Amino acid sequence: MPGAMNSATPDLPYFLKALKSRDVEPCIELLADLLKRRQIRTPRLCALATTHLLRRVLADFRGANADELLLRIRSVGRRLIAATPREMVVGNMVRRVLALIREVAEGAILGSDRSVSDEGLDGDSERDGDSEAEKQESRNHSPVRHRPNLSSGISTFSPLKHGATEPASMVPPKAEGELPGTYTPLPIRPSLQTALTQVSTIAPTAQQMFGLFTQPEIDDDPSGVDSPALQSVKSSGRPENFTEVPLKDIKAEVLESVREILDELESVDQEIALYALDHIHADEIILTYTASLTVQNFLLTAARKRKFTVIHVEGYPNESASTVTTIFGGRPQEFNEELELADEPFKPLTAAGITVIMIPDAAVFALMSRVNKVILATHTVLANGGLVAAAGAGNIVKAAKVHQTPVVVLSGVYKLSPIYPFDNDELIEWGDAGVVERYSDQEIVQKLKVFNPLYDYITPDLIDLYITNLGGHAPSYLYKIVMDHYDIKDVNLED
Repeated sequence: MPGAMNSATPDLPYFLKALKSRDVEPCIELLADLLKRRQIRTPRLCALATTHLLRRVLADFRGANADELLLRIRSVGRRLIAATPREMVVGNMVRRVLALIREVAEGAILGSDRSVSDEGLDGDSERDGDSEAEKQESRNHSPVRHRPNLSSGISTFSPLKHGATEPASMVPPKAEGELPGTYTPLPIRPSLQTALTQVSTIAPTAQQMFGLFTQPEIDDDPSGVDSPALQSVKSSGRPENFTEVPLKDIKAEVLESVREILDELESVDQEIALYALDHIHADEIILTYTASLTVQNFLLTAARKRKFTVIHVEGYPNESASTVTTIFGGRPQEFNEELELADEPFKPLTAAGITVIMIPDAAVFALMSRVNKVILATHTVLANGGLVAAAGAGNIVKAAKVHQTPVVVLSGVYKLSPIYPFDNDELIEWGDAGVVERYSDQEIVQKLKVFNPLYDYITPDLIDLYITNLGGHAPSYLYKIVMDHYDIKDVNLED
C-alpha cells in the first residue's frame, strides 16, 4: 500500500488517502508541500484539503482545555498560510474553525453559569415566597382606614371628595347586604408634600453639560454567582480565554460543526445554482470569463428552462487553453479533481442547447453594448466587497461600468475573507512571463521587462451583486457575513 501511494501523483485524493494512514505531523508537512508546489491549487480543493486536515488535528488533539486547542489550530494555520500566502481560502478555513471553537466554548460557559444562576434564583424565590406570605397574613389582620361620606354640600366633582382622608377613629356605615365586621378598603391619595418629596428624590440632580447623555450603570446580576469567565463575557462581550472549558465538553460538537463545513464545501456549487432562474431570463446575452465549474453549473441550471446566449472571453494567455477546451466539449484539467470528488459527469454548455460564442479579449468593449449581464467567477472575495479574479477580469468590469451593464459575481462563502486590501500589490500573484513572450526571442527579451499577472484586484464599486450559497448580497453587505462566520480575534493569526 505505501509503495502504491508513493507512485501516485500527489494531489488532493492522494492527500486524503495519506491523511487516513499517517500521523498528524507528517500530514501537515505533506499538505504544506503540496500547497507550496501548487499541486493543490484551486480555491475549493485548497479549502477541502485544509478542512480535512484541521478535522484530523481536532480528532487527535489531547489537550486539557479549549484554550490549548485554539493555540494548536492557530499554529497549524500559520504553517499552512506560510506555504501559500496568497491562497486566502486556506486562512479562511483556519479562521472559521477557530470561530467555531470559540462559539462552542462560549456556549459551554454560558450554559454552565446559567444553570448555577437558576439554582440561586430558585432558592431566592422560595425565600421571597415565604416572606410574601407572611406580609399578606399581617396585612389581613391589620386595621383598615376608610374614606368617610362627606356632606351633601360638597360637589361630586370636587377634588376634595376624592382627596379627603379619614381619621383613624371614623368608620364608614355599612352598605346594604354587607356582612357585619367586613369593610371595603378604598385607595388613598397621598398628600402633596409626600408626593413632592418622592419626586424630588427620583429626579436627577444638577450636573455638568458633558454628563447630560450619560446613563447610570445598573448591575444586571447583583447576586454575584457568575464565574470569572462569564464575568469577562459581560464586561467585554466575549471571554478573553477558555482555560475553564474542558476539551472533553466541546470536542464532539466542534467535530460535528467541522463536518458541516465539509458538507457545505461539497454542495456549494449546487446551492449557488439554485438562484440561476432568478437572475437569468430568456433571450439574454450573458458574457462570462474563464473556465469556472461554478459558472458552468449556474448556466446549465438556467438552461433547463431558459434559452439564452453566452459570450465567452478567451482569456489569453493564462486562461485560453481551458476556455477553448470547455467550449468545444472537452474537460479542462482544472475540473478533473473537483468532478471526481463530486462524482459528477462533465457536461458542456453546448450540450444543453446554449449558444456559446468565443471572442478575443480585445473585442470585449465593442460587444459590451449588446450584453445584458456579466457573470464572473472569483478567486477570493475580500471584506470590503472587492475581489481577486483572473487577470483580465478588471478590463471586463470596467467596460461593463461604462455601458452600465450589471456585473454578477458567483462565489461560495468559503471564499469570503475577513482581510481588507490595504496593499493591492500583495494580493497579485505573478506567473511565467514566457507565455507572453517566448524566451527564444533574444532581442526582445534583452530589451523589455515582461510581466504576467495571474490575478486582478477589482474594487467593490464595479460589482453590482454577489450570489453566494446563502443568496444574493450587495457588496456593502458582505461585512455582515464576515461577522457571522469569523471572529475578530482570529483575523491576525500571527499574534
